[in-house]
Amino acid sequence: MFLLSFLVTAVGLGVVVLVLRAIYYNLVSPINGIPGPLPAKYTDLWRLFDFYNGTQIETQRRLHERFGTATDFYSVNDAMQDGRRIQNVFSTRDKEFHAKYMRPIHNLFSLRGILSFEHLSDKTLLNLCQQLESRFVDGDNAGRTCDIADWIEFFCWDVDGEMTFGQDMGFLEAGKDEKGMIHTSEQCQRYFGIVGQMPWLDMWLGKNPRCSIMFPTFAQAAGYCVQRLLERQSSQRPKDILEDFMDHYIQAKTLNPGVVTDHEVIGYLILNVLAGADTTAIVTKVIVYNVLSNPAIYGRLRAELDAATLSYPATYEEVHGLKYLDAVMKEGMRIHPVLGNMLERIVPEGGLTLSDGRIIAPGVFVGMNPWLLHHNKDVYGQDAGAFRPERWLRHEFETQEAYEIRLKRMKDTDLTFGAGSRICVGKNFAQVELVKTVATLFHRYDMELVPGVKQWTPRWWWFTYVDHIRVRLRRRTSSGG
Repeated sequence: MFLLSFLVTAVGLGVVVLVLRAIYYNLVSPINGIPGPLPAKYTDLWRLFDFYNGTQIETQRRLHERFGTATDFYSVNDAMQDGRRIQNVFSTRDKEFHAKYMRPIHNLFSLRGILSFEHLSDKTLLNLCQQLESRFVDGDNAGRTCDIADWIEFFCWDVDGEMTFGQDMGFLEAGKDEKGMIHTSEQCQRYFGIVGQMPWLDMWLGKNPRCSIMFPTFAQAAGYCVQRLLERQSSQRPKDILEDFMDHYIQAKTLNPGVVTDHEVIGYLILNVLAGADTTAIVTKVIVYNVLSNPAIYGRLRAELDAATLSYPATYEEVHGLKYLDAVMKEGMRIHPVLGNMLERIVPEGGLTLSDGRIIAPGVFVGMNPWLLHHNKDVYGQDAGAFRPERWLRHEFETQEAYEIRLKRMKDTDLTFGAGSRICVGKNFAQVELVKTVATLFHRYDMELVPGVKQWTPRWWWFTYVDHIRVRLRRRTSSGG
């Protein structure tokens, strides 16, 4: 009886302490002047459940409509929509740490560096087309329904494997996620997205030895990377041969002792695979689905590709200057950002002044959600929710000066690859892969969405995954190859 009474008292006191602590921090909070829903002033639990339910984008959009472009959405977060402040905010968090470990490999991700691996990309792109044709185009398989979303996913993982390790990961050949690596990666992204709203929970869940087995980890992907690295290090391969990313990462270890160790090399490899595959796949799916859903856009894109002299597969040199294709790329990245939550940073010394004069104190976490920025009607027009590549082109009666001003404003609010000094290091990697893949698919095949079946299933996690783009494919006679 005494033990029960003691436990009840202890729990009660614990609750009281937590409540008093929440009230105290609310009273001294540096963002007391920022409006927002009442629960957000006291706890991040609301934030966690909102993300768990996949409603965070709609919630943030609703709060901005109600409170304006700066709202106390969560207990320590300020979400903004003004592109003029992006460069300041996104150049701050842990930039010294970031620079130290990324500097040794930074040149690899320059456009020139990425194009040095283009032949590996072409190898996988040819394999994608061969798999599509043997399974859905040729012979008795002609006219079979193809869920192109799955095949884009397999391709993006395999091309990352080819460019990183010098060998694909076997998804295209198998035609499925045979070992569950893609599924595990997605579940990890969801788990870390959820606990990231209240990071201390991870110590009690995923990092708790008693229950860690219940939660997904990147162990499978890490194990794969370790295995490939050990194989390479034990091979008789000459060290002056630099054919893929792994060769260059091993060289970086030699050139940067004390900074790059085997631990960093494995981290680089994991980053290549996990950060590159899903993100590029999502944008490719978005573009394919939206182009197929808009006959006028489909026709204009096809006409531009037909007028160009394209190889099979298309090379970056051939397609990077095609204006309408470029507009389609930009619009795909704008309308469906890969990230579904705020990108958080810490307000630097000197504070952050909002457009209405309010000042956010140094040290406060602030965030911008790409979905709100990319759908801002003040920047992109009243049709900001529509897929319209023409918005990136000069209008018929628009002066060059007016166009450049409008274009700059759109670019200033573009968070596709982040902003400031922390722009995604894989930007060129993704853009080269994206433009080559889209150009090759639409130039080589007639594609149409299959009517009467489930299409386009989004999942609003940390990455905004999409599934189900069911199409019928036919090889075009004018596509070459």
